[in-house]
Amino acid sequence: MKKTILVMALAAMTLGLKAQQQQQQPRVTSILEVLDTQTGARRVVREFNGTIEAPNWSKDGKWLVYNSGGHIYRISPDGTGEVELVNTHYLSRCNNDHVLSADGKYIAVSTSPSSNGGGSYVYIISLDGKELPRLVTPSSPSYLHGWSPDGKTLAYCAFRDGGKIRDIYTMNADGTGTEKRLTTADDLDDGPEYSPDGRHIWFNSVRSGLMQVWRMNADGSQQTQMTFDETRNAWFPHVSPDGKQVVYITYHKGDLQPNQHVANKNVELWLMPAEGGQPKKMVELFGGQGTINVNSWAPDSRYLAFVSYRLN
Repeated sequence: MKKTILVMALAAMTLGLKAQQQQQQPRVTSILEVLDTQTGARRVVREFNGTIEAPNWSKDGKWLVYNSGGHIYRISPDGTGEVELVNTHYLSRCNNDHVLSADGKYIAVSTSPSSNGGGSYVYIISLDGKELPRLVTPSSPSYLHGWSPDGKTLAYCAFRDGGKIRDIYTMNADGTGTEKRLTTADDLDDGPEYSPDGRHIWFNSVRSGLMQVWRMNADGSQQTQMTFDETRNAWFPHVSPDGKQVVYITYHKGDLQPNQHVANKNVELWLMPAEGGQPKKMVELFGGQGTINVNSWAPDSRYLAFVSYRLN
């Protein structure tokens, strides 16, 4: 009897250990890729066990910067060398909204300042780690997407008045002054990003019924719809460094609500002229949230980094 009980106990322990190991194994494999927008060829930089998101391409072309597990990392675009941890000091809940400064010396991140949670604020961090993070936005939640070419202004999506207002705001990058609201449409306006010349802010808005790509002047005037696909929701427009092309990601209509951008969906990357015109489908992939939340163009305006995913 005692032997039977011991065997049963050992079996239970073994099953428990197996269950624990299964829980610890990542559900997702993240594939960091580079797309040649001229030929359509895709190249895998590296695969990761677990979730990585939102690659930025550094201004000197030497790094792809991404977030994972609340931290910021960087890796060579050719996949060689070791992954390096960016020193964000006490900020350990960075999300997939992060932007590099035009001079390449700083990264602005959206993060909760507390390990215990809380809303998303925007901070600026020196990439060399020599300066402590500096808070920019006074209120949360604030989700960063754009940094003006002159380095003076940040553009972000903010939820205000208890989430009733979900619009685009700008704020002085040095944290002075007050935030300025640029959009007032019903429902969600998101993903604001400056054009390389600083004249325009590109964004996505659900005001037409589906999420579509829009463009406005940097002061918020002349808000103009740029995509018109009635079968897809379009998100996160990113302008190439030469200002000639815009890439964005689409979800098929009916796969989710127009104001949602979720993970683990069949999505597409499209390329369109910055002045408007017929877009071209470049890539079909499994992804969504985390694929191209931020600008990931290479400095030469030919290559584009993105993340696809595989469920294990």
